[in-house]
Amino acid sequence: MDCARLWLGLLMPAVAALDFSYHHQPEMEAFLKNVAQNYSSITHLHSIGKSVQGRNLWVLVVGRSPKEHRIGIPEFKYVANMHGDEAVGRELLLHLIEYLVTRDGRDPEITNLINSTRIHIMPSMNPDGFEAVVKPDCFYNDGRDNSNLYDLNRNFPDAFELNEVPRQPETVAVMKWLTTETFVLSANLHGGALVASYPFDNGVPATGTLYSRSLTPDDDVFQYLANTYASRNPDMKRNSCRIKTGFSNGIINGYSWYPLKGGMQDYNYIWAQCFEITLELSCCKYPRKEKLPGFWKDNKDSLIEYIKQVHIGVKGQVFDQNQTPLSNVTVEVQDRKHICPYRTNKFGEYYLLLLPGSYVVEVTVPGHDPHLTKVTIPPKSQNFSALKKDILLPFRGQLNHISESNPLCPRIPLYSELQGHSAATKPSLFLFLVTLFHILFK
Repeated sequence: MDCARLWLGLLMPAVAALDFSYHHQPEMEAFLKNVAQNYSSITHLHSIGKSVQGRNLWVLVVGRSPKEHRIGIPEFKYVANMHGDEAVGRELLLHLIEYLVTRDGRDPEITNLINSTRIHIMPSMNPDGFEAVVKPDCFYNDGRDNSNLYDLNRNFPDAFELNEVPRQPETVAVMKWLTTETFVLSANLHGGALVASYPFDNGVPATGTLYSRSLTPDDDVFQYLANTYASRNPDMKRNSCRIKTGFSNGIINGYSWYPLKGGMQDYNYIWAQCFEITLELSCCKYPRKEKLPGFWKDNKDSLIEYIKQVHIGVKGQVFDQNQTPLSNVTVEVQDRKHICPYRTNKFGEYYLLLLPGSYVVEVTVPGHDPHLTKVTIPPKSQNFSALKKDILLPFRGQLNHISESNPLCPRIPLYSELQGHSAATKPSLFLFLVTLFHILFK
């Protein structure tokens, strides 16, 4: 730890302590602007768009270089309050912001996290819904939808079936936002249960729906990510809501819980190359404010630990023989291909979230044979960094203007024609018998 930075942290201005209450749009904006002003060296506040009623969709970026992309620094995001009546996530993210900025330079773990990550936090994706709540209740109210009466978490393009609902301004803003950053890992925050849900939310037989689940090629990573969050939240781990479901240790596959068309986590994973899970953080959608300190206590460690997982796996840049970074080159693990191939960004960077083990990374350039590279992920991430592996392609000539054979991946039901099963979707005999028992006796 740099001693000078520690002393600087002790001298930095402090934001007035955030109280545990519900902060409406003017109060939330005042808090965010105060943070951005007092911690300008590590924060950047901007709006990615406006809601139906013209409220700003604020994002606060926390990082050592908050306004600009840095090579090798992964982008992480939290998005809360997609349903206006799910208020706990909104307040938790405001307290997370306060926790991060006030501990930079004082807490070595938080300081390292800010040095090595750009953390994007959107406390409210549905501000109109939150402001529409007149009388909070635990289960459902008019604040669930946006001002046009659309559920934003059913409003994204779907990879499994056509989603013909009109795209809402809030959704369009988020979709555009996802194209401006190389997001690697994220979570969206909800309420009404206590569980960490992971993709897919929708599915087809090829992803395992015949067995009451829908699994991605990265199912091992998603289960690990969900467990990382749930294992540090005692109420989530033991399902304190007493909901009669298939929750196991506080996690569940989204489709296994209930199928959902047009969800945000599937869209992020398929089209934005960003691993996202859904965090259900409270049995009551809009609990009394007196409960908020307890929610912060239960979730603080989980929120921090989950951010750190952006540093698992392997990352690097792809270069040609002239040491020119190559954009739009497909980089994927050989046995876990994505239906929208994961590609390098405009800086030639790639990020692959992987658990410890040995893998073969396949780099594909149109017109050339695949280039294979073996990597071994160590048991622990190295000092807030994934394994760094730059790839030099053995091609001669200028390759920095590679054309896209499938630009941006079309927003259509991509899985509708997919046949067969990946290894991840093939059930064991035990799971088949359990599923059959569930169908016959539920």
